[in-house]
Amino acid sequence: MPSIFETAPASSAIPITFVTKARWPEIRESLPAEARTFAEANVYAAKPGSCLILPGADGRIAQVLFGIEDADARHRDLFRPGTLPGLLPAGTYRFANAPHDSRLAALAFALGSYRFGRYRKSEPPEVRLVPPEGVDAAELDRLAAAATLARDLVNTPSNDMGPEELEAAAKQVAERFGARFSSIVGDDLLQHNYPLIHAVGRASTRAPRLIELKWGDASHPKVTLVGKGVCFDTGGLDLKPSSSMLLMKKDMGGAANVLALAQMVMDAKLKLRLRVLIPAVENSVAGNAFRPMDVFPSRKGITVEIGNTDAEGRLILADALSLACEDKPDLLIDMGTLTGAARVALGPELPPFYTNDEALAADVARCAATENDPLWRMPLWAPYDSWLDSKVATIINAPSGGFAGSITCALFLQRFVEPTTTWLHLDIFAWTPSAKPGRPEGGECQAARALYKLLSERYG
Repeated sequence: MPSIFETAPASSAIPITFVTKARWPEIRESLPAEARTFAEANVYAAKPGSCLILPGADGRIAQVLFGIEDADARHRDLFRPGTLPGLLPAGTYRFANAPHDSRLAALAFALGSYRFGRYRKSEPPEVRLVPPEGVDAAELDRLAAAATLARDLVNTPSNDMGPEELEAAAKQVAERFGARFSSIVGDDLLQHNYPLIHAVGRASTRAPRLIELKWGDASHPKVTLVGKGVCFDTGGLDLKPSSSMLLMKKDMGGAANVLALAQMVMDAKLKLRLRVLIPAVENSVAGNAFRPMDVFPSRKGITVEIGNTDAEGRLILADALSLACEDKPDLLIDMGTLTGAARVALGPELPPFYTNDEALAADVARCAATENDPLWRMPLWAPYDSWLDSKVATIINAPSGGFAGSITCALFLQRFVEPTTTWLHLDIFAWTPSAKPGRPEGGECQAARALYKLLSERYG
């Protein structure tokens, strides 16, 4: 997505005045008489999200009024200005006054300009914004471009976004920033000891693979990102119902968001040594599909009983996390669209995160709030670890009973992470079910901005 930010002088741009209900009487009285009469004739009342275009004496747009929440409102949507690109005529605009957070408002404006146009014409709005004073437009462009990458990848249907296509997208990102790229494909996964990735992906005609990207100075701290890349999930032999299968093109949302985060990091030239691992598979049904109660070895040597073939994401992440720990990273982060239990507990907008590092947890929560990229800490509750016990193997991938599904998934993954590794796990949704300001319906860049903030503070 090209930049929506304009370098033209602010004086030549159309002013957008942010209005709250509390401030509306004051702002109304400050308007020229004709504009005030026009606003009153349109019964404008500064409702949050309401937009009124005021004409000038020459018939051109003189000013835009846009309603936002009062400062003391119980809930303020800091991305409210993200609806503006879809409401405004073509032109260049500026903020005439400060919303609650000018930087987030400008970012929301950029994120709200996104359109997915691969299969039908859907041109982005022809609006541009002069960045508010003191706001780093280059950084906002970086965030918006990465969000576009994640959204495009998730929105692309699985017939055009299988493991091979996901690999091509990762390779394109790597080549753009001069990163080293490699991939292990098909039966070669067994030769290189990735049995769980192979088991999950072997039933598809589209070969499973482990995608790897490396970038940065070898002397810098090591940060490894692992993203779940299930390009479509039928549920395997424990087949999903059709209603649950409908959105499964987004089951590679962890990989999409890891690539978005990696792009932010490399674009900003953060002082870290980056490694990205994406196990990419399609969980299909065929005669050679893995079955309930099968037992497989893992890269780490832990044997895994299959309690449910629809708990496949944690299997492929397990081998990738084991590999990641062999390199002893200073920080290990994994992201995946893993459990419906996380959505039941926290809904689609608030992904849970897990870590035993208290300082890291506090930093993640703070960065998530700062970036309006919500996250909520949940516990790696040790008493539930015994629920993963198997009668025939070291561990089972899906305990019976259904309780605490997101927690038990995190505990499963923790078995494959070295205890000395600083580890952060995120169970994201990567999808906006219905359009919100700055967040069109569809694939979403979720958690990546908060994590970029974290990494830029630590390694900027």
